[in-house]
Amino acid sequence: MRELADENAIIAAVRAAESRSGGQIVCVLARQSCDPAAFAALYAAALALVTPWPLLEWTHWSAQAVFAAQIGVFILALLVLGWTRLGILTTPRAVRRRQAYRAALEQFSARGLRRTRSRAGVLIFVSLAEHYVRILADDGLDGKVSEAEWRVAVEEMTVHLHDGRITEGFVAAITRCGDLLARAAPPDGGGNELPDHLVRLN
Repeated sequence: MRELADENAIIAAVRAAESRSGGQIVCVLARQSCDPAAFAALYAAALALVTPWPLLEWTHWSAQAVFAAQIGVFILALLVLGWTRLGILTTPRAVRRRQAYRAALEQFSARGLRRTRSRAGVLIFVSLAEHYVRILADDGLDGKVSEAEWRVAVEEMTVHLHDGRITEGFVAAITRCGDLLARAAPPDGGGNELPDHLVRLN
């Protein structure tokens, strides 16, 4: 079971990291970013289509009973795939990652990271259901921090997340991002422009 994130530890890490630079860090934790509805309907329809064959082969059910069973299978499969983790697991990995990435981009804009004075905003986005971690940085950091350096922070977060240690993962990623920001965006005397608390989604 995953631990609940300790928001106080995350806030303290964000403030410590921001005190060393002119950057701003926002952390977002989503329970789930992927919507399995489309694939749930597809799989449910496929199961419903094959339902009549064994019934016609091995039972003496009437056409009406077979049709009712077909409808029942569709509804049951749709509910199971749409409302349980099985729906996420049966959604192709590429689709899950694409939807999680889109959610990260939306959060980057929604949390004001494109409007900081230094243009050195950083989003640390985690989506639990997809085991997805993404770090997005504003344009002011282009050319100052490499993708490989951001990837190290992602990998540190991912290792902790795999073990269910959400708080430690965020703190490690925040600290790493703070080191990068201290070098790429030195303190500029500006105040704290964005909230330091952990944003929780759904």
